[in-house]
Amino acid sequence: MSTFKIEAEIREESGKGSSRRLRRLAGLIPAVVYGADKDAQSLTLIHKDFYKMIQDETFFASVLTLSVAGKEEKVVLKDLQRHPAKDIVMHADFLRVDPNAEISVRVPLHFINEEAAEGVKVQGGRITHTATVVEVTCLPAKLPEFVEVDMSAIQAGETYHLSNITFPEGVVSTELQLGADHDSGVATCIASKGKDEEDEAAPAAPAAE
Repeated sequence: MSTFKIEAEIREESGKGSSRRLRRLAGLIPAVVYGADKDAQSLTLIHKDFYKMIQDETFFASVLTLSVAGKEEKVVLKDLQRHPAKDIVMHADFLRVDPNAEISVRVPLHFINEEAAEGVKVQGGRITHTATVVEVTCLPAKLPEFVEVDMSAIQAGETYHLSNITFPEGVVSTELQLGADHDSGVATCIASKGKDEEDEAAPAAPAAE
């Protein structure tokens, strides 16, 4: 599992005005860490360092090391607020983790064997993704950086659901724990039009003079 260490400082001031000054004048962003039966703590992070970390996909599905005034604790990223128009981070929320308590985290989906899928290679279908992340529940030590989705067996016209995914040992879908009616689709193999349908839909050729 990838390791990331985030350096943070305790933030004494609060409020929107203070947050704007941090971002504009000091190149810092406000953040908060909470959980594990401890008080929430307001923090500041160095924007350029934090921004570089979040370019790595694995950051979002990793147990992170948060260093505050020289004291380290394990956390996961729970929320990230970005500016609606500018490429900057506005705020970050971190959750402290207990190694013996399960956590729920959204992790990326990695789709494999799409070109080799029967629905594509043999039946001429086309795969579209309806989800790119999945929320999983597990112990922190079991948290995967991504979940692999093997598309090799999908047929044209079929939808691949959460229940079709083989999750790593000790990892479960948070949605599926809520019941079968939460078995949402993550990808679909769209069947191509038959030749007759294409011929029927094509405009008639102009008659020769």
